[in-house]
Amino acid sequence: MILHYKFTHTHGLTHTHTRAATCRIGAVETSVGIPHRHLTPSGGTKKLYSEAIRSRTDKQFKHLMKSKSNPTTEAIKTVVKTNINPTAMKVGVKSFKSLKYGRVFIETGTSAEATLLGSSMSDKRGNDLEVTAPKLRNPRMVIYNVPQDINVENVEETIMTQNPELGSKQGDIAAKFTFSTKRERINMVIEVCSRTRKKLLHTKLKLGWLICSTNDYLVARRCFKCSHFNHRHQDCRGGETCPLRAGELKLK
Repeated sequence: MILHYKFTHTHGLTHTHTRAATCRIGAVETSVGIPHRHLTPSGGTKKLYSEAIRSRTDKQFKHLMKSKSNPTTEAIKTVVKTNINPTAMKVGVKSFKSLKYGRVFIETGTSAEATLLGSSMSDKRGNDLEVTAPKLRNPRMVIYNVPQDINVENVEETIMTQNPELGSKQGDIAAKFTFSTKRERINMVIEVCSRTRKKLLHTKLKLGWLICSTNDYLVARRCFKCSHFNHRHQDCRGGETCPLRAGELKLK
């Protein structure tokens, strides 16, 4: 094993040391490196790159507005600017932009500002605005090989009764639907809170006389018309394309 040391000088003040180990086994050579650490501009505490990125993640407090009479987004913006004064309300607006399907997006910096702005817009609903605060959807998971006597009505009570180590409360688990496989096994899709999901990923569920495994339920929604993702064909605004060649569909 050969050890190589490299010294790097930063502005002549701070030294960072990186070490690489090279191992030669027969004709195979591998290298093992130490994770790089991020040095703050002020020469402060060193951080891993993942730690530096995590510290920059901020919570988002949003509101979506849409008019019942379906005017343009620019018209909605004009109505909002005319009726609401963020300076007088002491609300800092981080983002104010137009979205698809006639919606307008407003983002604030804190939860208190979002609540104040939302209540103010709700009081002025005479301008025909629908104001909603989008919520994060709970993750969905699939339970494999569910017993036949377990259905969407009793699965939550069964999980809570036979799996007390999960610490689930009423409302933490919501059954959505079941589907059968080619081998005639029944799988069930449930919606759970983030805390319950973390526990389910590292354990197995006891349901009746069976031990059932779980996993995240991830399905890519694809349009049958344009072959693009994240929307349905009913909401598609593109042209018909061939799903194999991704080009314009030409019918003979």
